This record gives sequence, C-alpha cells and structure tokens, in this order.
Amino acid sequence: MELSQSPFLLYSDGNGNIFEDPTLYAIGRAGWDAMPVETSEWIKLPDGGSLYELPGRKGIGIDVETGDMRLCDKGWAVAAFIPPAHTGTFIAAFETDPTAETLPLFCYTAAGWYDDEFYVTAIRIEQDIRQECAGYDPEVIEAGVEQLMQAFPANRLVTHLAENCCRTYTCPAARNYFIGRWECPVPTSPACNANCIGCISFQPEAEQITSPQDRLQFKPSAEEIVEFTVPHLMHAPFPLISFGQGCEGEPLLMWETIAEAIREIRKHTDRGSININTNGSMPKAVRALCEAGLDSIRVSTNSLQKSWYENYYRPNNYSFEDIIESLKVLHEFGGWSSINYFVFPGMTDTEAEYEALRTVIRETNLKMIQWRNFNIDPDWYLGRMGITEPMEFMGIRNMMNLIREEFPDLKFGYYNPPIERIKGNFEQDFAHH
Repeated sequence: MELSQSPFLLYSDGNGNIFEDPTLYAIGRAGWDAMPVETSEWIKLPDGGSLYELPGRKGIGIDVETGDMRLCDKGWAVAAFIPPAHTGTFIAAFETDPTAETLPLFCYTAAGWYDDEFYVTAIRIEQDIRQECAGYDPEVIEAGVEQLMQAFPANRLVTHLAENCCRTYTCPAARNYFIGRWECPVPTSPACNANCIGCISFQPEAEQITSPQDRLQFKPSAEEIVEFTVPHLMHAPFPLISFGQGCEGEPLLMWETIAEAIREIRKHTDRGSININTNGSMPKAVRALCEAGLDSIRVSTNSLQKSWYENYYRPNNYSFEDIIESLKVLHEFGGWSSINYFVFPGMTDTEAEYEALRTVIRETNLKMIQWRNFNIDPDWYLGRMGITEPMEFMGIRNMMNLIREEFPDLKFGYYNPPIERIKGNFEQDFAHH
C-alpha cells in the first residue's frame, strides 16, 4: 500500500529515545546526494529491523511548509538496520560534523515515521525465511548447542560455532545449524589474501573502526569438517553447508583441506549442497574444489569495475580478473554461481557499474545476484574510494528492473539456495516447509 505522503524525519535525543519531527519529511541519499524519495519506495520496517542514532550527524529533511531542504537541529540523525532478505534502496540523509567518529560496520538505510509506524526505503528481495527473528527460540537453540557439543566434544569447529558464533554473536547461520536446519556454516581459514577496507573480522590497529567480530584462530582438519557436516547433510531439511563465513579470512587459502573434506563427505552422503562463499581469488583452487564435488560458489564484490574493486579489496597476489575466472569455472562444471553484491545506492546504480554488471553476467553465465546491504559508514567509504563528486545514478530499484528484463533467467535473492531450489522450482518457498 503506497503512502499518501512522505514519512516524517526521525531524530534521536542521544539517550536512546527516537522522535519524529513533523516539520520535516524524511528523504534519502545516494552517494553524496540527498534527495526526496517517492512514496512508493517506502515500506514498513520489517520484523528484525532496528534503528540507530548517528552521533555527530544531523538528519536532512524537506520542510513541510516551504518544501526546502534543511537540517533537523533537534537531535542526532537516525538510520535503520534492515534485516536479511531485504535490500535498501537509499541511505539515510545526514550531514556529518568534521569531529564525528566513523560509524561502525552496519548498513545505514533511510528511515521515517508515518501513521504510527516506522518506514524504510527497501525491497524484499528474497522470500526465504531462514534468518527471520520469529524462527529463533533461544531455549531450543541452547538445547541444540548443549547436545551438539556433547556429541562432538573434541571438535574445535563445533566449539567455535557454539561459543563464538552462536552464544557470543547470535550468528543466524550458526543458530540454524544448532537447531538442525538449512544452511550450516563451516569457517576454515584464519588468514586472508585481501585487505578489505570494511573487513568485518579483522581491522588493523591504526584503523579508526573496529571489527564487529573476532576471526577464527586455527586451521581445522578435514576430519573435523567431515565429522559435523555429514550428519547435518544427512538429516537437516533442505541442507546446505557453506565454507567462507564472516568470522574467517579467505577459505580458498585452505582449498586442499576443503577439497579433502568434500571428497570424504561425498563418500558418506550425496544429500544436500556444498557451497563456498569466497573472494574468488584463486580460479585453480576453485577448479580443484569443483573436481572434488563443490556445487555452488558465491563471490563477494563491492563492484564489477576493476578499479573500484581493487580500491576496496586491496588484493594480495591476485587480480580482479581472477574473480571473473572463478565464476566461469563454476559454469564449466555445471555448478551454481552467485555474486554477493554489496549494494551502495549512488555507486552500485551508476551507469558504469550497470554496464560492468551486464558484461559479467554475460561473460560468466552468472546464475544469481544476492543483493546485499553494504555495512559501512557511507561518508567514510566514499572518502576511501576517492569519490568526491556526486555521480549520475539510475536508482537501485530501476537498475534491478533493467537487469531482470535483460536476463530473465538470472535469479535475485539474499541467501545461497539449497540444491532443491537450484535443481527444481527456484521460486518455491522452502523455508516454510
């Protein structure tokens, strides 16, 4: 249902209380540009979403009386975290004080207030419910943690997933593993061959942001991987195991161990799907994994333009061309290739990026785009990328529509699909079953 007017701007009093300013309409931002947002772009804040205050930043809105843009002086700006399965289409519009600290690594989507409800600029891109809050019962999860830690007392990976991922960070993927369903995370690599500006598991001491989580500290053995993934693949509904998680470096650096684990897993069961989330930096390793039995790959990228990619990833001993080659290898083996596409309104939807994306889809026979929200301070990212001027952009929603029209077989989503979706009816909503 479309709104009859724009939502009102939100501000925070600095003590965790959020208010609406009925003298200002909320607007959005793309790149450096603040702009009005059409009423059709706003949806109710989805369950599992939350709001942040942005210290040192003032919200920009449109004056209800005059129609002019101005700052809200009543408090700090407010932005929304939108939950998985949703892609933000505009960033929150704010002006940053030069002394303000860099924001932590979350997404900052435009938010507003209308008719007693919070609204955000977002699209539901995925029907799968696998990470919805309503599906997690803390008692059931804790019982699963106890049970699996008893079943695999010497398995360092199960302990890491229990203590670090599940209990400390309430990681949705780890929680799903401990309740025996869907996608099971398999972190394997303490090291990485990129130095991403917005790395979520490792930041140099000199950097002014901290990582939201700690990285895996050991190299698991193939035996440890096989021990807990085989039962998951054998018994979970719509099972999937995924190497390459937020709490580790680059899994391809552990490709020999992973290949050995995949071969061993497939001796025990042919059920389910084996996936790797990766930067795609080592096409030869990807080939070896496909030969061992890898089913799908998800390559993460902030951009499909070489200069933007290398500015952000700062790769060691690999180049942008390698990630494209890795996607091609999957196609050659008949596997499923996705990109984990960090959506940044005002950059992702520029003409040059759109053209680069079209080229990569055609060259690699890409199967899926996971339109993910980019968790980064927008001002900081634009600064680090050397972008000083506003750029022409087409709008995230418009870009998605153009890509859908040109590539009707390409799937859109937010998660790695299980083999049942890959091989059957992709649009079917498995998680409800």
